Amino acid sequence: MSGVEGLIAAIGDVPVETDRALVRRKSRDFFWYSPVLKRQLDKLSAEAVVAPRDEAELARVLAAAVRHAVPVTPRGAGTGNYGQAMPLRGGIVLDLAAMDRVLWSRPGVVRAQCGAKLIDIDTVTRASVGGELRFHPSTRRTATIGGFIAGGSSGIGSCTWGILREPGNILGLRLMTMEAQPRVLELRGPDIQKANHAYGTNGIITEVEMPLAPAWPWVDVIAAFATLAAAAAFADAFTRQDGIAKKLVSVIDAPVPQRHFRAYDGLIPEGRAVVLLMVAEPFLDLLPALLAAHGGEELHRCRTEEAEVPLYEHSWNHTTLQALKTDRTVTYLQTLFPAPDHLAKVAAMAAMFGDEVPMHLEFVRFGGTVCCFGLQLVRFTTEARLAEIIAAHEKAGCPIFNPHAFTLEEGGMKKVDTLQLAFKREADPHGLLNPGKMLAWENPDWTPTQSVHLYESAG
Repeated sequence: MSGVEGLIAAIGDVPVETDRALVRRKSRDFFWYSPVLKRQLDKLSAEAVVAPRDEAELARVLAAAVRHAVPVTPRGAGTGNYGQAMPLRGGIVLDLAAMDRVLWSRPGVVRAQCGAKLIDIDTVTRASVGGELRFHPSTRRTATIGGFIAGGSSGIGSCTWGILREPGNILGLRLMTMEAQPRVLELRGPDIQKANHAYGTNGIITEVEMPLAPAWPWVDVIAAFATLAAAAAFADAFTRQDGIAKKLVSVIDAPVPQRHFRAYDGLIPEGRAVVLLMVAEPFLDLLPALLAAHGGEELHRCRTEEAEVPLYEHSWNHTTLQALKTDRTVTYLQTLFPAPDHLAKVAAMAAMFGDEVPMHLEFVRFGGTVCCFGLQLVRFTTEARLAEIIAAHEKAGCPIFNPHAFTLEEGGMKKVDTLQLAFKREADPHGLLNPGKMLAWENPDWTPTQSVHLYESAG
C-alpha cells in the first residue's frame, strides 16, 4: 500500500478524489502565465485530492499525512500565478474550498474560514455592517481569502491601503500545524508574518480575521492620455489625493488596451495610454478638473456592480490574462519602481525596451509612500532574453519579484525569511507542507548567487 493509499484508508469519510483527470485539474493553478513555469511544472500532478469540511477532518488528514509521509499541497481556488498550488513532489492536494463560512462581522472587522470567496465576504459585510475588504486581487469573483493571504500580496485597494504585509491589513490568522498530533494556533500582531504569504509551507490557514473599509458605491472610469508619461504623472498625482476615496489607479500603455481589452473594443483611440480608476461615487465631481490638469480625457464611466466585466478584471494580473486571451506568446514581469524617482525609472525602462515590454503600472502606497508596481507585458522570444530583461531592470534599480520562479525566495525579495523558516521548523517539522517552495528549508544559507539557475528544470 502506497503512502497516499494508506492516508486515504486512515481518514474515513473525508471526501477524496482519485480520478486522474480531475486530480490533474485540481493540481494546477495559473502557472502557465509564465513559459518558464509551464515548461517546468506542466506535467506535475498529485495522486489524490482531499477536501476536508471542517477542522476536525483537516486534523485527521494532516495526522495521517505525517504518519504515511505524504506531501500536502494546500489549495484555495487555484487562482495564483506562480505555481503556489502546484504539487512539486506528488502526494495530495488539500482542497479547502468547503471550509467557506463567514463566521462573523462587526463594524470594521470580519472573520471567515479560509475557503470563503472574497466576493461572498464582501456581500455579507456590505449587508451587515456597511463594510468591505480593504483590498482584493483581480480574481475577486473566484479567489478565496485563505488563498489570497497565503499566496497574494496586494491588489485592488492597495492605492489606499498598501500591501498585506503592512501592519493592520491582517488582524488574525488561525492555522493548523502538520504534526503527528496537529495543533491549532492563533497568530496575531507581528506573529501574523510567520504565515502571511508563505504559500502554505508552514501551516494550514483555517480562519482569517480582516479589517474592513467603508463600502462605497464604486464607479469604473477609463481616461485616455496622449503619452505614457502623462498618464503616469496623472496616476501618481491622483493616488496622492487622500481626500478622494479610490480603489484602483492603473496605467496601461498603448497598444495593450486597444488590442486586448475586448470589453472595450473601439472605445480607446489608437496610440493612447489609459488610466483605469475605481472612484467612490460621491467624489466624481472632482475628477474632470484633475484630468484636465494632466491632459486626460474621460472615455468611460460605469458603476462597478453594473459592469458585465468589472474594470478591475483588466488590472493587476488580469491585464496579462486579457492579453493572453488574444496572444498566447506574451508573458509578464512583476517590478517595483521604488520612490521617490519611480516615474523616472518607468520612463527609462519604457525607453530601453519599447514595445518588447509594454508598460503596465499599478500605483500603490508602499511603506507609507506612493510608488508603482510594474506588471509589464513581455513579448516573449526566448528564456535567455527574458533573463536579460530581468537583469536589466534590476541593474537599473527596479527589483523584480520574479513571476517565472516558483519558490518564495526567488519570487519575493531574494532573501531568506528567517521568521517563516523558524516557524516551519516548529509547525511542519517533517517538511511535508508544499515541499520545494521554500528554498531555505533545504539550505538556510541560500542567497541568489547560490540559487539553481532560474531556467533549470524543477527536477
